[in-house]
Amino acid sequence: MRYIDLRSDTVTQPTPGMRKAMAEAEVGDDVFGEDPTVNKLQERVAGKLGKEAALFVASGSMGNQIAINCHTRPGDEVICEANCHSFNYEGGGPALLSGVQMRPVPGVRGAITAAQIEEAIRPPDHHFPQTRLVVLENTHNRAGGAIFPIEEMERIRALAERKNLRMHLDGARLWNAHIATGIPLDKYAGFFDSVSVCLSKGLGAPVGSVLVGSKAFIDEAHRYRKIYGGGMRQAGILAAAGLYALDNHLHRLADDHLRARQLAECLASFPNVSVDFDACKTNIVIATFKSDFNTAEFVAKLKERGVLAIAFAKDRVRFVTHLDVSEEDVKSAIAVLRQILSEEAAGH
Repeated sequence: MRYIDLRSDTVTQPTPGMRKAMAEAEVGDDVFGEDPTVNKLQERVAGKLGKEAALFVASGSMGNQIAINCHTRPGDEVICEANCHSFNYEGGGPALLSGVQMRPVPGVRGAITAAQIEEAIRPPDHHFPQTRLVVLENTHNRAGGAIFPIEEMERIRALAERKNLRMHLDGARLWNAHIATGIPLDKYAGFFDSVSVCLSKGLGAPVGSVLVGSKAFIDEAHRYRKIYGGGMRQAGILAAAGLYALDNHLHRLADDHLRARQLAECLASFPNVSVDFDACKTNIVIATFKSDFNTAEFVAKLKERGVLAIAFAKDRVRFVTHLDVSEEDVKSAIAVLRQILSEEAAGH
């Protein structure tokens, strides 16, 4: 059976054109800085985000953790939104790798405010860890692909400058925010000292993220990448996929957003399902079900009929559209959803 895989945009497969670009990539030893394709990718991404330099890394988690390492010292504290990726899904990396503790602040649709951050900043007292860094996420995974309001980013940046704090953006899906809003990538990135962007989600590359910042920051990031075992030698084969994706897959993210909206409207048409449409602006749909609904059974029924999704919580299921989900796939998935949810409604 061929499944319509809506579990994540990480499941995308390289397209034939991307595979050709990878096979033909010019390579060298990237640890020596001699891989021309990696260098080209780094220059391209740094330019798009308006930063001086960039570093190709194995994953978004690696990019985020290197950034935290560079911006902090052991014993510091990092303010973040309570449901963000770097706090929940990176294996306790900040504590293990940087010796820092995270200060999670509850947000609304993945966004926290400058006022909340200011309240969370530790006073200059030897009893407390010292606040050193603010980490934000845009778009926000657990908030259903919600886009962080740029006006609030501006206020947070002004606060960070007053309080001498550094700022890092987990921009794994920043491409999606850019396409959905039309806000330039360099405007988003301009509020941050460092940004990590992912190539292997909506852009469809098989591996990799890129970390950007100042030349001095990226020079230090090179050291931490080496410490983490992230030097990948002839990595141009992978970087070529990222270059191909930037040339061919960036603007088509709008198709993913449209298809996600179609799924969301189908789900929300049933009385026992709700979707936060104010959050659902990109390629992620989180459907919230009434408390007596068994989401694990629902996901199992979807799989039996050829659709894959993730039970995100006891009352929530996540659907993600991506490069490998066509318009016909979405129509088929919607038909399956209507069938199962109608059966559920009749059963109750």
